[in-house]
Amino acid sequence: MFELASWKHLRIPFSFYLLPVFLFALALTPNLSPDRLLIVLVTLHFFLYPSSNGYNSYFDKDEKSIGGLRNPPKVTKGLYYLSLVFFLIALALGFLVNWQFSSMLLVYSLVSMAYSHPSVRLKKYPYGSWLVAGFFQGCFTFGMAYAGLSDFGWEVFAMPHVLVPGMLTSIMLWGSYPLTQIYQHEEDAKRGDMTLSLKLGKKGTFLFSSVWFLLTGICFAWFFLGRNQETALFGFLAAMLPVILFFLIWFSFVRKDEEKYINYTWAMWMNRISATALNIFFAWYFLENTQVMQVFG
Repeated sequence: MFELASWKHLRIPFSFYLLPVFLFALALTPNLSPDRLLIVLVTLHFFLYPSSNGYNSYFDKDEKSIGGLRNPPKVTKGLYYLSLVFFLIALALGFLVNWQFSSMLLVYSLVSMAYSHPSVRLKKYPYGSWLVAGFFQGCFTFGMAYAGLSDFGWEVFAMPHVLVPGMLTSIMLWGSYPLTQIYQHEEDAKRGDMTLSLKLGKKGTFLFSSVWFLLTGICFAWFFLGRNQETALFGFLAAMLPVILFFLIWFSFVRKDEEKYINYTWAMWMNRISATALNIFFAWYFLENTQVMQVFG
């Protein structure tokens, strides 16, 4: 029942692109435990996210490129059941931390399922899906990871020192999210999904994202300077530099020829550069902020 095509739709390697949020939460977690760190990392990136990917792929039934799959195989009922198996494993692993962390995984999954399920299909509402996806993949995931890593519960979402950096991740995702939809206009329109990128138009998507990228830089500067971490600010700006350069180069080509340069290849390179740069920065920030480097130095 669980054929290779179904496993491909889980897109487990795609979890690499969502890792920066986890690493940021890790860097600010005061109550670290190696066991919880491993459980939360595996639960989120090897079970929760793949479950979400597979579930949404089953209902989207994409025929053209999607994030992490240039040529997605035809979906079968086996993919639906495989995604639910991964979902249940994620919940079970969550209980190894505490029941509240597991309940957060449940909430995230239900919202993710609503994104593509035909009874709700958040994906067809441009601004609603943009807000929900950015909040839950950013701020909610940050708080969820923080809670799991620290053995806390839902009270983390009432803590300013969790909500503020959590919202920073959402602001960053609200800028990049429309770019992940930009090469799927034809297929989204065919299904009746009015995504934000489709509503903004291709050039409008670039302009929209550029405003949010600027806002992201300003907000992170305020955050790091408020913590007297000028070195971290310069590190963040250095990490964002290749991302912004690639974005500007891509946009300059798109302005000359939309059909040629708005495609899966360019969008995935944007994702790769952004995720790699931010993962390196937040891994360094974790080592620096937790003083692990000084201990081993």
